[in-house]
Amino acid sequence: MPDPLRARRVSAGYGGRRVLHEVDLDVPRGRITTIVGPNGCGKSTLLRVLARLLTPTSGHVELEGEALASVRPRQLARRLAVLPQSPVAPEGMTVGDLAERGRQPHRPWYRPWSAEDARIAQEAMAATGVADLRERPLEELSGGQRQRAWIAMALAQQTGVLLLDEPTTHLDLAHAVDVLDLVVGLRSAGKTVVVVLHDLGLAARYSDHVVVMRAGRVHAQGAPADVLREEMLAEVFGLSARVFPDPFDALPTVVPTGHA
Repeated sequence: MPDPLRARRVSAGYGGRRVLHEVDLDVPRGRITTIVGPNGCGKSTLLRVLARLLTPTSGHVELEGEALASVRPRQLARRLAVLPQSPVAPEGMTVGDLAERGRQPHRPWYRPWSAEDARIAQEAMAATGVADLRERPLEELSGGQRQRAWIAMALAQQTGVLLLDEPTTHLDLAHAVDVLDLVVGLRSAGKTVVVVLHDLGLAARYSDHVVVMRAGRVHAQGAPADVLREEMLAEVFGLSARVFPDPFDALPTVVPTGHA
C-alpha cells in the first residue's frame, strides 16, 4: 500500500520566485508528520502544494498512489482536509454551522441534510470539545476554542488525511498543548496528519516523523530523536541548544541556550 501522500521532485513558488526546489517527501500512514524550519524556508508552501492549493511548477504529488492533480475536487475533499493559517469564516457563523460545512463534500446538491450528517457533525464537535459551544458565533470564542471548532469541521469531512498549517499560532502554551493533544487523538483514530509548527519543543514531543526544511529543500527527515540534534539546530536555525531525552518519557527535549 503506498504512502498516503508523496511528493516527487516538486518545485513551486509565487510570481516567478521559486520557493521549493525539487522536494521529495513521503508521508507515513497513520502518523503525525511535522514540518519545521526557519522563517521563509518553504514550510507553508510545501503544505499548500500537498493540499493542491498551489500548483507545482515541476514535479508531482500523489494521493494514495494517484496523481493529486487528477483527483476531482469533490473526491479530493472527501479524502483530504486542510486547515490553513488563520482561517476566516463569515460574520455570525456559529460553531454548529462550521461543523456542518464539513459535510458538504458528502452531500450532492440534490440530497437534503440528513440525520446521518447531523450525527457526524455532532460527533465531530464532541470529539473536539466544542459541542457545548454549538450556538456560539466564532468571533465570540477564544483562540483555542476557534481552532477546535475549525478542526471539528475538518473531522466532519471524514477524510483519511488532515493537513494543518501552524494550528498553534497565536495560542498560549496551554491552548497549544490542548490542540496538539487533539491531533494525537486523531492519529490514534487512524488518521494521517501533516502539521507545520514553529515550536521545536512541541514538534519534538508531538511528532512521529519530523521534516526539516531549509532554503526550499528537505534538509533532514525521520524520527524526532534522530533529526532534532544540536548540530542540526545550529546549522539550520542558527540556534545553540541542548537536546536530551526527557527522564520521564525519553522524548527529546530542546532547550535553547543562544545563537550558534
